Amino acid sequence: MPSARVAVIGAGMAGLSAAIDLARSGCEVVLFERARSPGGKLREIAIANSRLDAGPTVFTLRAVFDQLFADAGDDLDRRLKLVPAELLARHAWSGDARLDLYADLERTIDAIGSFAGLAEARAFVRFSAHAKRVFTTLDRSFMRSPRPSPVALVRRVGLGGLADLWNIKPFVTLWQTVGDYFTDPRLRQLFGRYATYCGSSPFAAPATLMLVAHVEQAGVWYVEGGMHRLVEQLAALAGRCGVTLRCATEIREIHLQRGRVNAVETAEGERLAVDAVVCNADNNALATGLFGPGVSRAVRGTPAAARSLSAITWNLLARTGGFDLAHHSVFFSADYQAEFDAIFRRREVPTSPTIYVCAMDRQDAGRPPSGQPERLFCLINAPATGDTHEFDKAEIESCECRVFQLLTEFGLRVDRQISATKTTSPADFHRLFPATGGALYGPASHGWRTSFSRAASRSAIPGLYLAGGSTHPGPGVPMAATSGRLAAAAIMTDFASIARSRTAAMSGGTSMR
Repeated sequence: MPSARVAVIGAGMAGLSAAIDLARSGCEVVLFERARSPGGKLREIAIANSRLDAGPTVFTLRAVFDQLFADAGDDLDRRLKLVPAELLARHAWSGDARLDLYADLERTIDAIGSFAGLAEARAFVRFSAHAKRVFTTLDRSFMRSPRPSPVALVRRVGLGGLADLWNIKPFVTLWQTVGDYFTDPRLRQLFGRYATYCGSSPFAAPATLMLVAHVEQAGVWYVEGGMHRLVEQLAALAGRCGVTLRCATEIREIHLQRGRVNAVETAEGERLAVDAVVCNADNNALATGLFGPGVSRAVRGTPAAARSLSAITWNLLARTGGFDLAHHSVFFSADYQAEFDAIFRRREVPTSPTIYVCAMDRQDAGRPPSGQPERLFCLINAPATGDTHEFDKAEIESCECRVFQLLTEFGLRVDRQISATKTTSPADFHRLFPATGGALYGPASHGWRTSFSRAASRSAIPGLYLAGGSTHPGPGVPMAATSGRLAAAAIMTDFASIARSRTAAMSGGTSMR
């Protein structure tokens, strides 16, 4: 590939991955980040002298990052300590009804049998096998494919794979399919929750999202020091590959010349000539003109009604007691349907939400340092209305009291101090990630068509490429990294093609393309 200058906007998972691939391929890469440090949604905050993850907390599909490091001549295990989790998550429906899922399938089968009976344990075996088939069918043919479409998917799986393609049940909701396997409403709730991993409702998301069950069974890892260490190591790898990282630098406009990208301009007025741009921002940021009116036609925006989930989160230092937290613990709402009706229909925070708690200082069911406050990250799902509704202090305090009172009813005592708690609302997420309304996953994955309607790497404007959770293959740490690699691959393919077709001097004084 010929040398080219590429600007990458946004140093999240997708931007870092794209920058690494482009730089190691010989491009001059400048990576711009409007925040003071890289990471995007994989962010970190400080409370007192502690650093707490304030974004994604689950590390899966490590092979994506093993390959990224290996392709750059490095080794992920040299740079990051990853500990395989034995206990995937602890789930609770009351002070007494609890169920742990394990990396060891047999332990999970036994746990489900003890919790809900032999028939449900057998149903889980069938469900797990189905989830594995869905993942195997879609991994290369869709998730790692550069341009998704129903026709292309059928072409990639071939005639022999049509039966498998039908069996992924794209036209049935996840809630319906989970109900085909489990009669226990608690298990239906547990496995239906996988829809929220891409910011969607289990009552509207396609059954294909059951593949998340297989992804977790294939491996969940604890990142020593927290998830943000992954960001630090990716940024360091980018630096070793020659990427110039410019934090606290916002891009105000992407400029065109004769319909093609030719420069980017910072908020301070600095203009940098470029051959291509990778925009790792929500597609709405482009569509609404935040990068200039000239590129607003590059991609379709997401209507407010089609946005994915937002959240209200609390990062805090606290002593806990009563309920024995795992690293990942989930406290389920008594009425799951009402929870998602509140969020997606009435566009309001549910009164009785499902609560996720990440106890960062625990691995599996280990205890935190004796006598020391532990680092906690608590989250409830909320509507992406951050651009239309700003919670006032009283609303936040009321919601916070309700959430921690619900945890008390589950048996979890959290002795917290307001001064050691940081809250993030949908409006805060909207400010962090403009034009999203606080939506954390791009468009919601509701209905089979949404998977194919996500933007691909190449935009409608030559030289402008797209990456991030709102583009194909979708949200999540490994998926975002994959989208960045797909964007880099598209640039390398396109510029190699341009190099082959450039004007060449011929004897006799004639030139031709």
